[in-house]
Amino acid sequence: MNILQIVYEAFRALDRNRIRAFLTALGIIIGVGAVVAMGAVGAGAKKQVEDQVRSLGTAVLMVFPGSGSPRGVSGGAGSGMYLLSESDAEAIEKEIPHVRATSPLLRTNAQVIAGAQNWATTIQGGDHDFLTIRAWQVVMGENFTSSDVRNQAKVALIGETVRKQLFPDSDPLGATIRIRKIPFRVIGVLEPKGQNYMGQDQDDVVLIPYTTLQRRILGQDRIWGILVGAESDRHLPQVTQDIEMLLNQRNKVPVGENAYSIRSQTEILSFASATGKVLNILLGSIAGVSLIVGGIGIMNIMLVSVAERTREIGLRMAIGARRSDIRWQFLLEASVLSLGGGFLGVFLGTAAANIISKFAGWPVLVTPQSITIAVIFAAAVGIFFGFYPAQKAAASNPIDALRYE
Repeated sequence: MNILQIVYEAFRALDRNRIRAFLTALGIIIGVGAVVAMGAVGAGAKKQVEDQVRSLGTAVLMVFPGSGSPRGVSGGAGSGMYLLSESDAEAIEKEIPHVRATSPLLRTNAQVIAGAQNWATTIQGGDHDFLTIRAWQVVMGENFTSSDVRNQAKVALIGETVRKQLFPDSDPLGATIRIRKIPFRVIGVLEPKGQNYMGQDQDDVVLIPYTTLQRRILGQDRIWGILVGAESDRHLPQVTQDIEMLLNQRNKVPVGENAYSIRSQTEILSFASATGKVLNILLGSIAGVSLIVGGIGIMNIMLVSVAERTREIGLRMAIGARRSDIRWQFLLEASVLSLGGGFLGVFLGTAAANIISKFAGWPVLVTPQSITIAVIFAAAVGIFFGFYPAQKAAASNPIDALRYE
């Protein structure tokens, strides 16, 4: 028998039992559909987190104070905290190569009032370079200047969420908002950013000069952290090391003290990617069980088919069919069931992913890689679980097969 005859006989055998063939393939259809849908959910979640992390800016470092035991403070390690100052931010920008800009950071929560509207939001203090480092645009109005920072100007940029709450039907530019009874003039509206990787709404913010927040609202002279923008991602490791050395020297930190925490977007992105991989493995494993169950169903039906067609097998061998021909015919039948179920499963999984996205509001991403893996896995399942029935059929004794009732 040539290959075309083997293919023809395999499809004819499946066509004789269409309902049984479909029900057999149903396990593969559901399995592949589950793999594609779960893979889409996992990939969508991973991409969303990566986009949210990147929305914080590229080549960005965040420096925060850490607990330790500064000199002159008794009580051992962990009894004090190394604080940060504006001069630390200036020193980082001036003395460390490959640093393009820095911005002192301060943050608090407050009720913001505009006319008859009020809204509880985050008050973020930063330098005029804050938006440049964060790659954040002003879509209406303009950014505050270095002069505004020096003069502790009472000017504010508002996020899209704050704009909708305080100025739903009016132009916010030039309007006055009050933060803890202090009037501020709105000079700009920030580009919408959405949620960050921690699930916080980045648009629910009012950005003001850090000096204004520092002295007019909080009444202090320290800062909460420092935002550092490097020239590129490849410079981040060296810049991180240089910042740590500089701050340790400036603040006389003893050797071995964990005085400052320096986090990069790359680290956060790596953590998010690792979390996404774990989620994909978990979801893929659950969906893979369905494929294995479908493969067992194929093996079961193929064994039944071999038993039902024993006389047919004997007759084919008697008129010249080789054992390899019989083996390939049954193996091809199992592969067709599996691959056919695989392609139908891809459509089912894609549709399920879109339904999940529409009704649950989850981000989904159906990638060519996930489809390819699902189809290859389906084919492998068909070959693996179809081999034993095919081998059993090929090993039949022609004389015994012809006598089979």
